Amino acid sequence: MLHGFLGFGTVSSFMMAMRDFRMMTSSSSMGVIMLKNRYVVPVLFLLFFIWSIICTGFSIRDLIEGVPNLSNFLGCMFPPAWDAFVPLISPAIETIQMAFLGTVFAVALSVPVALLAANNITPSKHVKVFARSIIAFTRTVPDIVFALIFVSAVGLGPVPGILALAIHSVGMLGKLYAEAIEEVDPGPVEAVEAVGAGKLQAVYYAVLPQVTPSFVASTLYRFDINVRSSIVLGLVGAGGIGFELIMAMRLFRYHEMLTILIIIFIVVMLSEWASNSIRAHIIGEEVLK
Repeated sequence: MLHGFLGFGTVSSFMMAMRDFRMMTSSSSMGVIMLKNRYVVPVLFLLFFIWSIICTGFSIRDLIEGVPNLSNFLGCMFPPAWDAFVPLISPAIETIQMAFLGTVFAVALSVPVALLAANNITPSKHVKVFARSIIAFTRTVPDIVFALIFVSAVGLGPVPGILALAIHSVGMLGKLYAEAIEEVDPGPVEAVEAVGAGKLQAVYYAVLPQVTPSFVASTLYRFDINVRSSIVLGLVGAGGIGFELIMAMRLFRYHEMLTILIIIFIVVMLSEWASNSIRAHIIGEEVLK
């Protein structure tokens, strides 16, 4: 009996030892896997970085060798052509007008699209998919591509730029508006519908008041982007100060080019200051209310 008891104890000890060994092996294996996973992303990033450097032919030596040429180019721009400053004010104002009209038209298009794309407002799943497809398409296609299309359709000038900014802005504003609508408190909506209000009335009286601060912030942010984008669109003939910039570059009027860059800097800073002031004023009032 004692021999059997000792045999049983030996077997039990052996089983416990095997279990502890398996646990230790499992823990060490998990540690190895976690260690490997920890280095997977950095290694992949490094490999992709090296591959991109090789494929694009990026060279620090070429960059250093190009410094004298850059210095000569910048030297040709000084001093600025201050006599061209006043005539360039009109194209600068046109740039701001393009950004403003493009943003206004984008808001007019984005609000209904966002209402149809929001999960808590859309009338059906198919309508939501259609609205989100519009948002995805307008966000995917660059604004400069829209500008090239509209330039070929209606000719040179600010109109193609306005249309390109409006269409492309729907992709961003529609997405941000829809997300803001989906985050509204359903309580006011249910309360308005409980007293017999229709869907549109519920949206007007319960949804829009809640999302107004978010809409304002998103719209002003998009206006800042459109001011910069309108300058770039001018390079393809869509009007504004960007068109004057590309013409100065083509005609080698480097002094005038520097003047245009100074005006662009002033325009961007003024638009950013105005947007921040309006945002602080409107959103500040909403907070106080």
